[in-house]
Amino acid sequence: MKNGLVYLLYFFFFSACVEKAPIINSDDQLDLSRLNGSGSFVYTGYAPFKEKPITVYFYIPPGANAKTPILFAFHGTERIGSATRNAFQNLGKNCIVLVPEFSENDFPGGDAYNLGNVFVDGDNPSAASLNKEEEWTFSVLDPMFEYVKSSIQSQVLTYDIFGHSAGAQFAQRFLLFKPQSKIKNAVISAAGWYTMVDSSLRFPYGIKDSPVQNYSFQTLFSKNVFIIVGENDNNPNAADLRRNDIVDMQGINRLTRANYFYLQSRNTCLNQGFAFNWKYQIMKNVGHDNAVASIYASNLLYP
Repeated sequence: MKNGLVYLLYFFFFSACVEKAPIINSDDQLDLSRLNGSGSFVYTGYAPFKEKPITVYFYIPPGANAKTPILFAFHGTERIGSATRNAFQNLGKNCIVLVPEFSENDFPGGDAYNLGNVFVDGDNPSAASLNKEEEWTFSVLDPMFEYVKSSIQSQVLTYDIFGHSAGAQFAQRFLLFKPQSKIKNAVISAAGWYTMVDSSLRFPYGIKDSPVQNYSFQTLFSKNVFIIVGENDNNPNAADLRRNDIVDMQGINRLTRANYFYLQSRNTCLNQGFAFNWKYQIMKNVGHDNAVASIYASNLLYP
C-alpha cells in the first residue's frame, strides 16, 4: 500500500509540476487538504490495458477531504482530456475531477471509444467479433476509481460521470453495458445518437445481438441519470452527426434524439414495472456547447 501511494504521488506531482500545480514531497504523509490544483498522471494499473497507458487529468479542489465526491468526465472526439478537466476546475464545485484521455492510438475510432470496444467492429457485431468484457473500454473505469480512491485514502463508495457529445455516447453505453458499475449519478449531454434499450433492434442502435440483450435493467433505471440537451442543438447537418435510415428513427438532430431516447427508456422501464429515476432537461438558449453543458451538469450534480 505504501509503495502504491508513493507511485501515485510520483505521477501526481511530476505532472502537477509541469502544469504549475502545488508540489508535495513524495516522502510526506498524504494529506488531501494539501493536494490542491490540477495535474495529470499515467494509469497502467489495469492489467488488460497494461500496454495502453491512459493519461488521467485531475483537479482536486481546495479543502478536499476523504468524503469529497469523485467525478469522471469524458472528453469528446477531440480527445483532449485537459480541456475537459479545465471546464470543471473553474466552476468552484467541491468535487475531485478525473478525466481519462483515451488516445486515438490505443483506442481508435468510434468502435473503441464511443462504442466501448464491445465489438471489434461495432457496426457489424457478431459472436466472432465480440471482445472479452475485460477488453471493453468501459471496464477500466471501476479499477481506475479504486486505484485513485485507495491512493488518496478516499472513503467514497461511488462516483459520478459526465459526458458531452462523443463523451455522452461513451457515458450512455457505459451505463448500459456496465449496470453494476459504481456509478451513482450520471449526466448524459447532447449525444449524437444512442444505443436504445430495445432488444428488437440490432446493436449498435439497440441491444439485440449484444451481451446485454437479456439483461434485466432494473439497476440501470434506478440510477440517478440526467439526459440534457441544448434547446438550439437542432441542426440535422451538424458535423459528426451520424445520419442513416436506422438512426434517424431516433430523430434527425441531437435535440429530438435526446427526447426520443428518454421517452423510449422511460416506457421500457415502466412496462417492466421498475422504478425510473431518470430526468430529462432542455438547456434554454443553448446550442451544442460543452462549456455551458459542463456548468449545467455541475449544478445538477453538486448544487
